[in-house]
Amino acid sequence: MHFQIFSILSALAAAVSAHGYVDNVTVGGKFYDGYKPYQDPYMNPTPSRIIRPVQGNGPVQDLTLIDIQCGGYTAGGISGSSPAALTAGPAAAGSTISLHWTLWPDSHSGPVLTYMAKCPNNACSTYVPRTAAVWFKVAEAGRQGTSNIWGDTPLMTAGHAYTYTIPHCLASGSYIVRHEIIALHGAWTYPGAQFYPSCHQIQVTGSGTSTGPATKVAFPGAYKATDPGITYDMYKANTYTIPGPAVFTC
Repeated sequence: MHFQIFSILSALAAAVSAHGYVDNVTVGGKFYDGYKPYQDPYMNPTPSRIIRPVQGNGPVQDLTLIDIQCGGYTAGGISGSSPAALTAGPAAAGSTISLHWTLWPDSHSGPVLTYMAKCPNNACSTYVPRTAAVWFKVAEAGRQGTSNIWGDTPLMTAGHAYTYTIPHCLASGSYIVRHEIIALHGAWTYPGAQFYPSCHQIQVTGSGTSTGPATKVAFPGAYKATDPGITYDMYKANTYTIPGPAVFTC
């Protein structure tokens, strides 16, 4: 029986191996294993993670679903907006967080974007933002001119990780970090992109007082299917406009 389950899970993983997800996170020098979509749901007890549940290697493609927030598959009963049990840290404001993805396919070029949202009462393990406008962008990497170098290009080499820096002026407290790759495939697809969001929870420390910009965005809501950064054809030598708000700076 155990062998059969393992075989089924292995087959599922292989069937969608052309995509990826965040496999682990390093916060304040401490390693945190990520949510394992082909393992965790079948374990009793369920492992405690800092990453909220995701649907697997595959993308979110409907911008109107809550799944666009943190991944997941609402119709299948696994919502990525469900809180994780743990919050990583402490992580000092101004420090760098490292995210390791499963090996990313070279056919899925696109930008990498990172947002944050402060959890009320430092309670990320119970906080669900729903459709509230609480998110602000802290990092982004798009296309280098009209070259073939994109924000996700380094992740196509084994062993590479993505890093983002916590704004040095942020107030201490618990935050959800929404991190995503948008894979662009050309104008022949609709809406022209695939979304791979992942959310982890961190405890930020420091003497800052900012909670981000006055105007924040919601997911769903921050992107439209008609945005130039989503309908963009990656096979054309045009400059690229990253979707969403401007990056917050202190």
